[in-house]
Amino acid sequence: MNLNNKKISIIGLGYVGLPLAVAFAEKFQVVGYDINELRIQDLKAGNDKTLEVDDVLLESVKSNIAYTSNIEDIKDCNIYIVTVPTPIDKDNRPDLNPLLQSSITVGNVLKKEDIVIYESTVYPGVTRDICVPQLEKSSGLIFNKDFFCGYSPERINPGDKERTVTNILKVTSGSTPEVAKEIDQLYKEIVIAGTHLASSIEIAEASKVIENTQRDVNIALINELALIFDQMNIDTNEVIEAAATKWNFIKLSPGLVGGHCIGVDPYYLSYKAKEMGYKPDLILAARQINSGMGKYVADKTIKEIIKAGKLIKDSEILILGLAFKENCPDTRNTRVTDIISELKDFGANVDVYDPWVDTNHNNQKYPLVSDPLKSKKKYDAIVVAVSHKQFKKYSMDDYSGLLTSTNVIIDVKNIVKEPTWRL
Repeated sequence: MNLNNKKISIIGLGYVGLPLAVAFAEKFQVVGYDINELRIQDLKAGNDKTLEVDDVLLESVKSNIAYTSNIEDIKDCNIYIVTVPTPIDKDNRPDLNPLLQSSITVGNVLKKEDIVIYESTVYPGVTRDICVPQLEKSSGLIFNKDFFCGYSPERINPGDKERTVTNILKVTSGSTPEVAKEIDQLYKEIVIAGTHLASSIEIAEASKVIENTQRDVNIALINELALIFDQMNIDTNEVIEAAATKWNFIKLSPGLVGGHCIGVDPYYLSYKAKEMGYKPDLILAARQINSGMGKYVADKTIKEIIKAGKLIKDSEILILGLAFKENCPDTRNTRVTDIISELKDFGANVDVYDPWVDTNHNNQKYPLVSDPLKSKKKYDAIVVAVSHKQFKKYSMDDYSGLLTSTNVIIDVKNIVKEPTWRL
C-alpha cells in the first residue's frame, strides 16, 4: 500500500474522531467531517471542548487538517474512517441511525478503490450486513470489487492523558486479506503500541463489544456485593482491600456505570444474541444491577435525610458531579441523572455542581450551579457522585460549611473521610 498519496477523512469529530484525526494529521492530509456546525467552528478556532486534544496539539497539525460540515470537501479523500456514536433507544435496542446516515454520506462520495473503515462499536455483522449494503446503494459501486471495508474498534478512554489513541494497541481487520494488511499498515503508521490483525471484520467487531461487556459484568458483581454488604453493615471497600491482597483477585470498586460504552455495548451483544435465539441471562442481569445503582443511592440519601429528622419534600440536596467519570466533561449516558431524577420525584430540590462540564453546553434538564464553596447556600444533604480531582481536595470543614444541621453526606466514590453513608 502506497501511503504517500492517501488522503483520510474522519467522519465524526467527537471523543473518538478528533484524537484519531489529529494523530493521522501528523503524517497524512486529513479532512475532519461532522454535521455539527458549532463543533466545526470551535475546531477551526483551535478549541476542543471535549478536552481530549489540547490547543497546542491542535495548532501543531493545523496545516495538515481541515474541518468541515460540507460533503463536497471530502470528495477527494480515498480512506474514510467512521467514528460516529452507536447509542441505544428507549427500549435498550441498538440505534444504528447515526451509522446508517454516515454510510449514506460516505456512499455519496465513494470512488473506485476507496476504503471505508468503521470504528463505531457494533454487534458482529453490522459492517458487512448493514453498512456495506447502504454504501453500495448510495454509491452504485460493488463491495470488494470497486470499494473495500474494514473495522478497527475504537479504544478511546475519555479523560485519560496517558492511554491515548496512539498508546493503545489497535485491533484491525479488512474485507479481503490484501485490504486487511493495508488497513493494518495504515494504523501502524500512528499507533506506537502496535496492532493486532484479526482474521475477519466480524472477529474485530466481536472483540470490541465483549471488552465492555466483560467489564460491565465484573462491576455488576462488585455492585451486588456492595448491596449485600450494605444490608450487613459491612464496609464494602474494606472487604475489597482485604480480598485484593490475593494475587489473582480483580480489584474493582462499586459505583455508577455510565458513559457511552460500558452501559451501552452489552445491549448490542444481547440484542444480536436474542435475535439468534439465545437469551444472555448473565449479561442482562448485570445490566439490571448496574442500571439500578443510581436509584439505590437516591433511596439511601432519602432514608438518611429522614433519619436526621428532615422531610424529604422541599429538602435541599447538592450533587457533586454530573459527568459519567472523573476529570472529564463527558456526560453521555451518565447515571448521576438517575439519582437526580429519583430525588426530584420525591419532591427534593436538587442542585448539581460539576467544574468539568461546560454550563453553556449542558443539558438544560440538569442545569448546573456555580461553585457551592463560594455560595452562602446551605444543603440538607450532599451526594458525592463523581471523584473529580477538585472534590478530592474537599475537607470535612468544607462539607460542614455547606450543610445544615441535617448534616448528611453520601459518598458514592469513596473519597470522603467521614461520610454518613458510603457505597
